[in-house]
Amino acid sequence: MLKPTLAILQAGSYDLVQEMNKNLAEEIGLHIIHIWLPEDSREDEIVGEILKLNDDPTVHGLALHLPENAYSSKILSALKPEKDVDGVSAVNLGQLLYGDVYDCLPYPTASAVIQLLENIDRTIDGKKVLLVGTAAPLAASLQCLLQRKGAMVMSCQWNTQQLQSKLHQADVMVIGSSKPEEIPVSWIKPGTTIVNCSHDVLSGKLCYGHQGIKYGDRAAEETLPSLAVAIRMQNMVKTTERWIRSQQYRKWNLHCLKLHPLSPVPSDIEISRAQSPKAVEVLAKEIGLLADEIEIYGQTKAKVRLSLLERLKDQPDGKYILVAGITPTPLGEGKSTVTIGLVQALTAHLDINSFACLRQPSQGPTFGVKGGAAGGGYAQVIPMEEFNLHLTGDIHAITAANNLLAAAIDARILHESTQSDKALYSRLVPVVDGVRKFSSIQLARLKRLGISKSNPGALTEEEINKFVRLDIDPSTITWQRVLDTNDRFLRKITIGQANTEKGFIRQAQFDIAVASEIMAILALTTSLADMKERLGKMVVANDKNEQPVTAEDLGVTGALAVLMKDAIKPTLMQTLEGTPVFVHAGPFANIAHGNSSVLADKIALKLVGEEGFVVTEAGFGADIGMEKFFNIKCRVSGLIPNVVVLVATIRALKMHGGGPSVTAGAPLKKDYTEENLQLVADGCCNLQKQIQIAQLFGVPVVVALNVFKTDSHAEIDLVCEIAKQSGAFDALPCKHWSAGGKGAVELAQAVRKAANQKNNFRFLYNLELPIVEKIRVIAQKVYGAQDIELSPTAQTQIDRYSQQGFGNLPVCMAKTHLSLSHQPERKGVPTGFILPISDVRASIGAGFIYPLVGTMSTMPGLPTRPCFYDIDLDPVTQQVKGLF
Repeated sequence: MLKPTLAILQAGSYDLVQEMNKNLAEEIGLHIIHIWLPEDSREDEIVGEILKLNDDPTVHGLALHLPENAYSSKILSALKPEKDVDGVSAVNLGQLLYGDVYDCLPYPTASAVIQLLENIDRTIDGKKVLLVGTAAPLAASLQCLLQRKGAMVMSCQWNTQQLQSKLHQADVMVIGSSKPEEIPVSWIKPGTTIVNCSHDVLSGKLCYGHQGIKYGDRAAEETLPSLAVAIRMQNMVKTTERWIRSQQYRKWNLHCLKLHPLSPVPSDIEISRAQSPKAVEVLAKEIGLLADEIEIYGQTKAKVRLSLLERLKDQPDGKYILVAGITPTPLGEGKSTVTIGLVQALTAHLDINSFACLRQPSQGPTFGVKGGAAGGGYAQVIPMEEFNLHLTGDIHAITAANNLLAAAIDARILHESTQSDKALYSRLVPVVDGVRKFSSIQLARLKRLGISKSNPGALTEEEINKFVRLDIDPSTITWQRVLDTNDRFLRKITIGQANTEKGFIRQAQFDIAVASEIMAILALTTSLADMKERLGKMVVANDKNEQPVTAEDLGVTGALAVLMKDAIKPTLMQTLEGTPVFVHAGPFANIAHGNSSVLADKIALKLVGEEGFVVTEAGFGADIGMEKFFNIKCRVSGLIPNVVVLVATIRALKMHGGGPSVTAGAPLKKDYTEENLQLVADGCCNLQKQIQIAQLFGVPVVVALNVFKTDSHAEIDLVCEIAKQSGAFDALPCKHWSAGGKGAVELAQAVRKAANQKNNFRFLYNLELPIVEKIRVIAQKVYGAQDIELSPTAQTQIDRYSQQGFGNLPVCMAKTHLSLSHQPERKGVPTGFILPISDVRASIGAGFIYPLVGTMSTMPGLPTRPCFYDIDLDPVTQQVKGLF
């Protein structure tokens, strides 16, 4: 149950007001925290304490109790307006001055003065009120409140030359500091109502006497402090109510950015740079994120904290849309562009809350052949150079974590091979400050070994041997080092050649960073605790008894979690039209499962609201990314997609119809730039097959034909007609690349309708099936293979994984994306082929078995002319050139 907490920051000794605060707070059910500082505390010390309390999520309100001369602008500006129960921050004083007095939090002492004056004189309207010796924020609050009541307000200090004249005019005096002895009482007009608000009076250190409130023969010496405390508590209740409302879902108030498309369409980076993105904190506020739920990286990126899921746990999810594609050409068919165009259409043109969830691009393709992955044309994530380069460092965190584990494996083998059990034990469990104890991860290992001892001195020699020896078989190591660069010469390397490694030499390799199992874990994890557990479960090798060795066995789980603690938070960016985008995780679809993170999807589904849409994208063709999305990602997340948007292009369909080969970087043959209805019709077999694959899972399909300027109307109409005849709910041409969201409005409308259709979602196979049968189901039902063929190595691995208890995991096929078969040159819909399984590996932490179909490289190479030839930096403007 919520118990609101008020923190009071005081400089000076305890006084009567603090006792009143404490007693009244207890009476109404508030919790009080007192922070005492010396009266002579420096400004920066007070600011430091304020900033700590601002960031403390358990503190709901903050009040300052400082000496009169301590209320500097720096201190008041440091106070978080949402926690300011006394209304003294610049924001709250501004709201009092220009806003609704009933909606703001007035300074308690000022409000108490107004109430007392109204009790004394019934009305303040028309009275002349003199504020003497009052300082901000009391003076500012009083002046505003009095003027709103119709009073004429004068303000001065005790040393003002015209003091006697002002005192003689005043009907009411409010005293903010003690009257100097040299100022005679006779200067005060008889019958004047006097309120003493000096610090000593409010602190209970001074009796009011004749300086108190006077009206006739009556005085209310003790009323002001108690009334001010009561008003402070009222303000605290109002602050808590606002906090509770802020935790609830709020309708978006999104300001979309205007597009002014040009023809011909400029380069992607020129379009990106021509748009002025919103500040990310503005975007975050528009979509209902709280200030303490984001961590800002520069002007246009922010990490979003997972605490949001707890805050919005009762909020119904929005609609869940998956963008997949037909078997692509090496150029790609624009799934990311369609994803961005669709959300721009939904939000900027149909006023429907929507979120795009994309993968973070690897720098391998960015500097290699394919380029970036921010979308293209007038359907992009901006700024595109920040999206494509480094982002918020997640891939670098994965690289560091992956390579730390790789280093730990080889170091452990070396140390075990060169030391006795006793020497190993003394180093693994050293004496520190005269004490020898196990770390928590070592205690967990002892428990797994069946050793129920916590005293390092109590282990037997046999138990010490079991504890210190992992006995890793170097020939079974599956954990490779990674790098986020295409480097073909790291595909096979020899490590350990230095003399210091004492002859421990073995062959190894580097993979591309996004192929790391840690990337797959990031994409599939559901919480920080879940990620840590998955990291610990990662199997890196077998021991000499053929039992799995894990990251947990190596004692590195906690360190990996530390390296990944920020990477687990999705990154918020925006589209060209100012709609929100989450960028998170980036596993390839041919060598991993090829989808953005479960966490990004879950957070986005809460933020868009029940009537909103979350659009996420699966890598490569539907046979690859979509199949893994359904059979792997949806099993983990528990989420059910409402619609599949299947992206096709005339170019790719012509290729599948028998057109000449398409090569990245080479000009397209005229077959692709001139109308050829027969070629298009023949190639639609691949589109029909991908529709059928989606229908295996019981989800409605909408075909999005990504239109190029060389496509004829007849070709477009033909594809849409064939798609609808083949079972698609609808098929629409899309022109978002050249027109932005406006060019995808019809697609958005069709998706909205399809999302209301009956959904019969189902998985393709049961997890209880043997590993071989799960592979066979995918090969036959999805790829169209006649059967599968296991190599001896693959069969041995399957037997081993089944024996080790991993047989009930889903399957993640590592296969070429350029064909439904294992042969990239076979286009269209190949049939009658036998799918060769050359090897089978396991990502136990990620939670899947991955068979390798044919020869699959996990480290791409650079072409003859990579993209980096065109990428440059202007040293004057510091602008990036040549990215696409």
